[in-house]
Amino acid sequence: MNDSIRIIDRYIGRNTLQGFLLVLSLLVVLLSFMELLIQIKDVGKGSFQMADAFVFVVLTIPKRIVDLMPVAALLGSIVALGLLADHQELTAMQAAGISVQRIAFSVLGTSVVLMLATILMAQFVAPPLDQTARIQRSRAIYGKSVMMSKEGFWVRHGNAFVHVGRTLSGEQAADIEVYELDASGRLRRFIAAPEAVLRDRDDWLLTRVQAKMFSGDSVDVQSLDEYRLSSFLTSGQVALLQLPPDSLSLSDLWSYIRSLDERAQNSKAYALAFWQKVCLPVTTGAMVLLSLTFIFGSTRTRNASQRIFLGMLTGVVFHLANQVIGHLGLILSLPPILTTLLPVGCILVVALRLLRRAF
Repeated sequence: MNDSIRIIDRYIGRNTLQGFLLVLSLLVVLLSFMELLIQIKDVGKGSFQMADAFVFVVLTIPKRIVDLMPVAALLGSIVALGLLADHQELTAMQAAGISVQRIAFSVLGTSVVLMLATILMAQFVAPPLDQTARIQRSRAIYGKSVMMSKEGFWVRHGNAFVHVGRTLSGEQAADIEVYELDASGRLRRFIAAPEAVLRDRDDWLLTRVQAKMFSGDSVDVQSLDEYRLSSFLTSGQVALLQLPPDSLSLSDLWSYIRSLDERAQNSKAYALAFWQKVCLPVTTGAMVLLSLTFIFGSTRTRNASQRIFLGMLTGVVFHLANQVIGHLGLILSLPPILTTLLPVGCILVVALRLLRRAF
């Protein structure tokens, strides 16, 4: 009997994994094609060509996979179990003495593999490739005068090098540093400002400025009310240069959050990205648990196409709700861990209540 159960566990697990990979492949191809259409709009800017657009799409596939994991786990499990149900294989298993709980346990065992794959890809694979893709695109569009990093970006502006630490909503930026050079390439003046506002399309107004003038061996320190960077960058250009928080790994996010907290700066956007990555495995497992309700719950009498449609609708609603609640939490200054766990908690509660009726 134990050998038979192990065989059934492997059979259910293999079918669940195949369904997941099938759905994930279809979603990745679809979203990659949509991303390619977006990148084509930048073809012709600087040296950015069609080949660069394809490279960008390919390098960002791992991040796309990580983002799609929960939805793919939901739909993949529905497809795999739905086919087994439509072919009466689940009925045969139950007739042979295999309980519904045991079948569910076999499916959840596969979700552990998906959860481990999610956390490994989110930490080690997706971030470096996504950052490489964005850096290569920025260099192709703007040339060697731009350099992106995990903590902002550098831009050559005339005889100065400008470092922008972070960009904020409402056409604002933070942690601005300007290194002005003289004709011989030596540092003439250093300017630091905690914040800047974009005005008149590409003019930046730096406020609460601290300036240091270097002349020989002497340094003159001044405080300025404001400093203007004329004809610098537009908000659209800034959007291409800033690495988004979700492109950083868990360890990089944690380090950057601590750095911002030590400087008493707002780190909630990075904290939100951090907790969303941490909770990805839990979200994936919750989606697999929810998929069981489409087979053994109130929707078990529906055919395969109806189950898949309901699963897609559920996945889209969850994804949108997760994004809306997360960004709403940033606006209302709610704890990021709360806004991240709230949608996942709702999924778990709903799934457990529905499965309790089925079991």
